[in-house]
Amino acid sequence: MKKELIAALGVMTLVGSVYAQKPKNTPKPLDGMARIEQVMGLINDNYVESPNLEKLSEKAVVSMLTDLDPHSVYIPAKDVERANEGLQGNFEGVGVSFQIMHDTINVAEVIVGGPAEKVGIERGDKLITIDGKPATGDSINNAWVPKHLRGKKGTKVQIEVLRGTQKLNFEVVRDKVPLYSVDTYFMVDDTIGYINLSRFARTSVDEVRDAIKNLKKQGMTALMLDLRGNGGGFLDIACGLANEFLPARHLIVYTEGRNSPRQNFMSNFMGSFRKGSLVVMIDEGSASASEIVSGAIQDWDRGILVGRRSFGKGLVQRMYELKDGAQVRLTTARYYTPSGRCIQRPYDKGSDAYRDDINRRYKNGELVSRDSIRFADSLKYKTNLGRTVYGGGGIMPDVFVPMDTMRLSQYFIDLRSKSIINDWTTDWANKHREEYKSVPFEEYLANYESLELVKQLEAYALEKGVVRDAEAEAKEPERVSHSDRYMHELVKALVAKDLYGREYYYRVMKEIDECFKVALEQLRKK
Repeated sequence: MKKELIAALGVMTLVGSVYAQKPKNTPKPLDGMARIEQVMGLINDNYVESPNLEKLSEKAVVSMLTDLDPHSVYIPAKDVERANEGLQGNFEGVGVSFQIMHDTINVAEVIVGGPAEKVGIERGDKLITIDGKPATGDSINNAWVPKHLRGKKGTKVQIEVLRGTQKLNFEVVRDKVPLYSVDTYFMVDDTIGYINLSRFARTSVDEVRDAIKNLKKQGMTALMLDLRGNGGGFLDIACGLANEFLPARHLIVYTEGRNSPRQNFMSNFMGSFRKGSLVVMIDEGSASASEIVSGAIQDWDRGILVGRRSFGKGLVQRMYELKDGAQVRLTTARYYTPSGRCIQRPYDKGSDAYRDDINRRYKNGELVSRDSIRFADSLKYKTNLGRTVYGGGGIMPDVFVPMDTMRLSQYFIDLRSKSIINDWTTDWANKHREEYKSVPFEEYLANYESLELVKQLEAYALEKGVVRDAEAEAKEPERVSHSDRYMHELVKALVAKDLYGREYYYRVMKEIDECFKVALEQLRKK
């Protein structure tokens, strides 16, 4: 006991002596960089175990950027290629999108112009093996598939598929695969065209220009541009798209930051749809580049915005590459619409609150009622024709369309949460794919009622344990009726997508899309 007491006193004496050694001179304050270097040096020289300095420095960088704003981020070298795919407009691989169902990889879409299309892989094929390895079972997930299908251009991959009852083998040479940003375009009637742009990538302006050219050949004089859910992308691509609609020498957007002098981005003479009625659809998922385009169109009174208040991202990120191949996307400026609006919403309450803003809007009723949205008078601006618009929190559309919450009956929520609707429609399409190869889309629509697909879906749901609550449904018959009609059209659209391609999903859903209907009504008024 005496020895233990002496040892303890020795430790206390050592610690006490360390703290007792006060510097004679008052220490000079360290700047931020010197402090980080000194702490890293102390850890490296004195920590009890061998530290993982790479991991520590990466965490420090992530923490620093998180404290700046929600959009300044660090991207490790191993993730750079994947992170930039959506922006670049291509990736290297075989060129299929997939859906895993019943532990099996189903080809949901074969990308036009990709390697898989060239060798004859088709929508609905089931992947059995990849390079001789089983491609089915519990171990197959959304991370496993890209890991085995993607790869460097010129490398080969052996794919065995099941098509109906027939097994087929393909050797696919990986190549650049285009990622299209125009999901679909078509004529709504004799004069009104529709374009859905899902992202802003390097190819987006060319894709939209081609779509406009083709729609004009079909008689288009008015256009519906759908930017709902479009999270944005490159600033210069946003300016390029806005340029398609604005007269020459008009300010599209300007940027300005602490070390970034004001830079104006102007339209030129090259726009492909500078005349003709225009409606742009936006919602809470429309951000960044989508807001640049819609803000410019609204400020110059070039067209009408329809939908709900946009996301509210008015910060410009610049890409900086580190020596190890990692990248930092750093916010260097804010962007302002032609009237002077910065539509960046506040982020001073932290990243979690910032990311949860959509839920806050829903709880406050902002997604279902325009009257629930409040703007400060200090954020008031004027459009070219003197109309009042607001900054500080997204682009507010000219015509508000509330979110359709009536379609969410408990039965529909149960079906969707258990992926029953998607699984069943894919199964049905796969079983009937051969017979529908010679059936035009219009014939499918005409005969849809006779197929009674929803009844078959409900029978399948019953097998999976999802049952309607008759007593609860009797209390809200209007919601149930509305939800059932929505489900009826959704099933029709999903089967059409599986049988004919993604664009046909939109051709069906427009019949129950309130925002689409309002946009169409606005164009027909004009």
